[in-house]
Amino acid sequence: MQRIGLTGGIGAGKSVASRRLAELGAVVVNADDLARAAVAPGTVGFDAVVDEFGPQMLDAAGNLDRAALARLVFAETSARVRLERIVHPQVRRLGAEREAAAAARDPQAIVVHEIPLLVETGQADRFELVVVVHAPAVLRLERLVRLRHMNREDAAARIAAQASDDQRLAAADVVLDGAGSDQDLVAQVDDLWARLVAERDAEADPV
Repeated sequence: MQRIGLTGGIGAGKSVASRRLAELGAVVVNADDLARAAVAPGTVGFDAVVDEFGPQMLDAAGNLDRAALARLVFAETSARVRLERIVHPQVRRLGAEREAAAAARDPQAIVVHEIPLLVETGQADRFELVVVVHAPAVLRLERLVRLRHMNREDAAARIAAQASDDQRLAAADVVLDGAGSDQDLVAQVDDLWARLVAERDAEADPV
């Protein structure tokens, strides 16, 4: 099994790369999906978030009000740290379970962990290969405003809460250029996949 870490700043194109890897046959473990599962109603994580931040973080249906929670944690560093202490251990547990299931199904699986905060949480050493989708922060800001309809202040806060471009690039084994079109990025992913498959096949048949 090959274990790949995939990351990139918000708005860099990481989701495009992840989708293409899944289409090509990778088992993609998405940390954002796991984070939502970790705080779903009835979970230990849900109860811990409500205990930590109060019932005002619930919507009318009794679910977490993610927009309200996001506004709080991206405006207040201490709140973000408190939330991460609850969520991150649960995400790692769920990710390990999904990886183990993938390995049981196919010992030669290529498992890609898509982790937005891979660098920030010090996980680079956990993976055989760290792939960073890179686009400059100024471009990512414009994308968040134009494509996701975020206001400029919120978009800037999201970017500021993540690692810098230099920190992310320093952790990279492979850098994919996300500054161009989706098609350009997909072509780079295809090239990376060909390399990963060749390495997997060489390990399976070293002669």
